[in-house]
Amino acid sequence: MRRVVTGHDENGRSVVVSDGPVPRSREFTSLPGWVSRLPWVTEPGEPVSRAGEDPTPKVTSLLPAPGGTRFIVLTFPPDSAMADPSFDPVAYGQEALADSPGLAELFEPDGMHATPTVDYGIVLRGDIVLELDDGHCTPLSAGDLVIQNGTRHAWRNRGDHPATVAFVLVGAERDR
Repeated sequence: MRRVVTGHDENGRSVVVSDGPVPRSREFTSLPGWVSRLPWVTEPGEPVSRAGEDPTPKVTSLLPAPGGTRFIVLTFPPDSAMADPSFDPVAYGQEALADSPGLAELFEPDGMHATPTVDYGIVLRGDIVLELDDGHCTPLSAGDLVIQNGTRHAWRNRGDHPATVAFVLVGAERDR
């Protein structure tokens, strides 16, 4: 996956300041096919970077504070990968905590989770199912959009091929 970042030169003109792979990417060894990418983040109240400096190395939590954002691209392997006898859920959990601090801690054993965010999701490739806490399942395909309003949910890839979804998480106050 290629990431192009723009900024401004010393004269204030628009320029490309970075063009290459997403530097903060992880292909999980504990769950082949699971890929997590963090192309960009913003913090609450932070001005737009004129030079386009990469903020991703400084991120200590994938869960944005209210007003902050996280741009995350995930590739989900088929659910059958977790049923494989070689799958080690403990190793996967450790890798998820290392890759996605602040977010991974919110996941239940079955993948259900809720975050204090509004998430904009775009299915880039494949098919995936959005499951809500009442068991309702909504199938989504490439090109479909989902707006996740802090509800408890999980993602299921019931197919035979990976599915890639881009998410922009916008930090919000939790509804009490």
